Amino acid sequence: MRFRVLERAGPWVVGWAIAAQVATAVWAEPVPVFRPRVLDAQVGIGYGLAVADVDGDGRKDVVLADQHVIAWYQAPEWKKHVMAEKLTELDHVCVAAWDIDGDGKAEVAVGAGWNPGDTVGSGALFYLVPPVDRTQRWEPVRLAHDPTIHRVRWAGNGRGGYDLLSLPLHGRGNRNGAGDGVRLLAYQRPADPKSAWTSRLVVDRWHLTHNFDVERTGEGGADAFWVASREGVFRVAWQGGVWADMPIALAGERMPEFVGAGEVKLGRAAGGGQMVATIEPMHGNQVVVYQPEPGAGAAALWRRSVLDDTLVDGHGLACADFLGLGRDQVAAGWRAMNRPGTRVGIRLYVPPSVAGGAWTRHVLDDNAMATEDLQVWDADDDGDLDLVAAGRATKNLILYVNETPRRLTQP
Repeated sequence: MRFRVLERAGPWVVGWAIAAQVATAVWAEPVPVFRPRVLDAQVGIGYGLAVADVDGDGRKDVVLADQHVIAWYQAPEWKKHVMAEKLTELDHVCVAAWDIDGDGKAEVAVGAGWNPGDTVGSGALFYLVPPVDRTQRWEPVRLAHDPTIHRVRWAGNGRGGYDLLSLPLHGRGNRNGAGDGVRLLAYQRPADPKSAWTSRLVVDRWHLTHNFDVERTGEGGADAFWVASREGVFRVAWQGGVWADMPIALAGERMPEFVGAGEVKLGRAAGGGQMVATIEPMHGNQVVVYQPEPGAGAAALWRRSVLDDTLVDGHGLACADFLGLGRDQVAAGWRAMNRPGTRVGIRLYVPPSVAGGAWTRHVLDDNAMATEDLQVWDADDDGDLDLVAAGRATKNLILYVNETPRRLTQP
């Protein structure tokens, strides 16, 4: 299925609203307005981002996995503090930050040693032990790892705590996506984080995975998560004492064969139901939304709708209600890697207020951000959601402050 998407050109920080007419009622949706604030103009490669309260002051900070530095930017002035530097000779590639012990301060883990072509000896995984003064350097503790580690997340383990989930790009020894499956591992932090960590296998059925999103199911519960892979899009949940994975889309069925997905984010549709956004294929051109088929069973594949097929190397994704509509919008960025002269940026896709209506597309960034990663939270405590993005070719970190006027009215 292909949605109609409407767009009008305009200034790069201001999208243009298009009123949707339904019968005799006309709803004027808010015009997205995001003011860019550059937090860092000297980024190497902004591989990965997390937002979490690092210093315990009640405000979330920005944590960046840069090419050779792990840094955090302290709210509200966004002063930069280096946590660790050059953990491996090869690049850092990902970061996870979350308060796992309830003390109000985030724990941080990092993936490094990035070399996607080496599926045997590459990769590294670290837990960073914080100093008393968290603005100083943190102590890295090296953990066992699989090659091509690519994404890490903290997730509720169902035992009142959190595990560190590690997702490689390839299975060990894989060539061209064939061979052993990617091992998604869950690491348990010991009381002394400098002692040996144990891990357990969650899933190993996929070949070539790129990203995953945690579905927070509540304090103390086992969080579910969504995985984007060459085989399709899957939800993984702890059921009956085992990890169960269920597809909502399969390559060759509900998505083009051999395509798979690169980015995945869970969102909220109109009426409170779930939707899942993806970028397809990995580093691809399509922004896609999946929603359950009305009346279909729980095991049925979801309906696929393409919002956009013009991205060049799509590599950042978020689902959030930036505009206060009661239903999530989709933010997608692209980086045009190895395509010099191609414009980069971020777009926002707004779903219709009624079934069958047109999604609207708005430009949030026009050629200032070669997006590697996106994160969303209320950065300025004004009640609406803002967005931070890290760039590759643009070598920057930008906070996009949401200044959208709220004006949803019916005459």
